[in-house]
Parts: sequence; structure tokens; C-alpha cells
Amino acid sequence: MIDVKKTPKANLEDKRFTYILMGLVLSLGVFYVAFEWTDKEITVYEQATDEEVFFEEEMIEQTVQEEQTAPPPPPPAPDIIEEIQIVDDDVETEDIQINTEDDQNQVQEVIQAPVAVIEEDPEENVVFVVVEKMPEFPGGQKELMKYFSENIKYPIIAQENGIQGRVIVQFTVRKDGSIDDVQVVRSADPSLDKEAIRLIKSMPKWTPGQQRGKAVHCKFTVPVVFKLQM
Repeated sequence: MIDVKKTPKANLEDKRFTYILMGLVLSLGVFYVAFEWTDKEITVYEQATDEEVFFEEEMIEQTVQEEQTAPPPPPPAPDIIEEIQIVDDDVETEDIQINTEDDQNQVQEVIQAPVAVIEEDPEENVVFVVVEKMPEFPGGQKELMKYFSENIKYPIIAQENGIQGRVIVQFTVRKDGSIDDVQVVRSADPSLDKEAIRLIKSMPKWTPGQQRGKAVHCKFTVPVVFKLQM
């Protein structure tokens, strides 16, 4: 017969006590869980903070204020009935005098109607420089030169100083032929300029210029020559 030898590690008798302890621990754990287990429902209440309680109270107050109904409207004021007093025929009443005649001493206010302003034609005041028919001295250019030679007065101061020359004068011939707005555009000497202006202003009325067959204001320029006799 062959003896089978076991190694000390394969011997289970040495670990029996360990296995018994593990079984006891496991059994105690099962019993502990069984006793602690319950079917009751556990409810956890959370304590509200002071801020949440204040917020809920504020919401409740606002809700109550909104639910208040508006006060009923006031009743309408009673109609005031005017009391008519009946006066007997024997009672004298105050006479009311009505003056139907006009008071001659009363000052009557006279309101004048506004006077309509007549608008002038814009071309009435326009002064032309060149027109279809230019203004003309009565009798033409020849009579104008004759007028100058007969009416010019040579200034003595200019004669003594030997001053001579040509003064260019510009003026406006109005649509009625009169002379206006006389001015020197080219001077020779102050004394000669003054005499040239006097000579132009003394001219008789001209034949006015015409534009489209109508008399208009027109500018005109003439030279006034001052020459000493040698």
C-alpha cells in the first residue's frame, strides 16, 4: 500500500477556526441588516429661513391688496330745481328802463378797412444798361453837343491853372425822360467834375429808352470835354 503524503499548505484542518469566525461575522451582518430594515416612510422637513417666510408674507399681502374691489362711485348730485316765486298783483316791482335811442354823446369807434396794397410790376424799377431803343437827347447827338458848348461854364480856377481834360459822366434816364442818379465814373479834376455834374443835371428831359415797345429806365454815359482856347 502506497502512503499519500500531503504538504502542510494543503492541510485544511489548520484553517477551520478561521472559516468559523468568517461564518459568524457574516451571520451577524445578516441579522443586523434584518433588524434595521423597516417599511416606515421617513419624511425630512426642511426648516424655512426667515427670508423665505418674509417673502411669503409679502406675497400674501400683495395678493390681498389686489383682490380689494374699488369703492362704489358716489351717488349723482340731485338736480336743483329753481324755485319760481309768484308775486301778487298788489306788489310793486322795479321798473326796467330800456333806452332805444342812440346816445349822441357816445364815442363810436370807427374801424377802417385795410387798404389793399397794389403790387408793382417787378420791371417797373429795373434799370437797364442796354435796351432795344436807347434814350436820346431831344434833337439827337448834334443838339447834345450844341447844348454842351452853349451852357458849359469853365471853372476859373481850372483856367488859371491851365487844367483841361475829359470827364466821363453816367446817369439814368427815367422812363418819363427825367435825369437821375448822376455820377462821375472818370474824373479829370474836382472843379471840372463839379461843373460836368451841374451841366448834366440842367439838361432838358430826354426821350426815354424802350424795351419791347415800353418805356423803361436806362443808364446812359456821355463825355464832357473841357479844353482851353490857345
